[in-house]
Amino acid sequence: MLTPAYLKPGDSVAIVSTARKINLIEIKPAVDLLESWGLIPVIGKTIGLEHHQFAGTEKERIEDFQQFLDDTHVKAIWCARGGYGSVQLIDQLDFNAFKKNPKWLIGYSDITVFHSHIHNFGIETLHATMPINITANTKSALDSLKNCLMGNALSYKFKPGNNTVAGESRGQLVGGNLSVLYSLLGSKSAIQTNGKILLLEDLDEYLYHIDRMLQNIKRNGYFENLKGLIVGGMTQMNDNEVPYGKTAEEIILSHVKDVDFPVVFNAPFGHMDDNRALILGRTIELNVSESHTSITFL
Repeated sequence: MLTPAYLKPGDSVAIVSTARKINLIEIKPAVDLLESWGLIPVIGKTIGLEHHQFAGTEKERIEDFQQFLDDTHVKAIWCARGGYGSVQLIDQLDFNAFKKNPKWLIGYSDITVFHSHIHNFGIETLHATMPINITANTKSALDSLKNCLMGNALSYKFKPGNNTVAGESRGQLVGGNLSVLYSLLGSKSAIQTNGKILLLEDLDEYLYHIDRMLQNIKRNGYFENLKGLIVGGMTQMNDNEVPYGKTAEEIILSHVKDVDFPVVFNAPFGHMDDNRALILGRTIELNVSESHTSITFL
């Protein structure tokens, strides 16, 4: 995997929105944060644009994102927020200049579209918080993003949730938002998980749909020859009037109950204030026990 150049003071970071609309006031805390790190924020034209729920028309969002993919002076692209819309752009973007001069692509949730697509180029990306979340994020979440961008050593240790499957493994970290990964199946943006460690997180889904999505990714071989499964926030799940009968974690466990790889729940990644940064595409060591989980990036 190619690692984009780490950032240093004076480098530029573009802030764009590929999905839902967002304004200048909402990204101001992120601008201040970048400046406190000695970085130069470059505000994309999509910030402040509005086309129904989106940050501009498809054409406007494509042009804004494309500009920063091609701009060699910009060292990272930070997606301002998720929602929905990134998949509308993916097949109309030209990544040729980006592949020659990789830069960090930062975000999570709907931004999984870009993580997955870029992973297939053999380039690392950052699954991390976004400008819309900055005021709610923990210091640990923000520090982890800085550490990733600046090339500092990265590791995590946390108490796992229930239903862990203990074990140790090593593999390339891939994944992101379950709904987005599910939507990419069968496309050229779909990832391969053979020999890798898979991250899953999601927000505001019905429990029966969690099972539907897992049924499909399982049938597509995502759990075959997997080296590990990290489940982050399964946040604000919904149920029908007649209960489904299982939590999101229990549904996931039912699909991997007979596996021979480590599984951890309640990891600090996804739709939560303590959303720690992850380098997707990087090889990690995963150590899971009932009392603690450690993740070390190699």
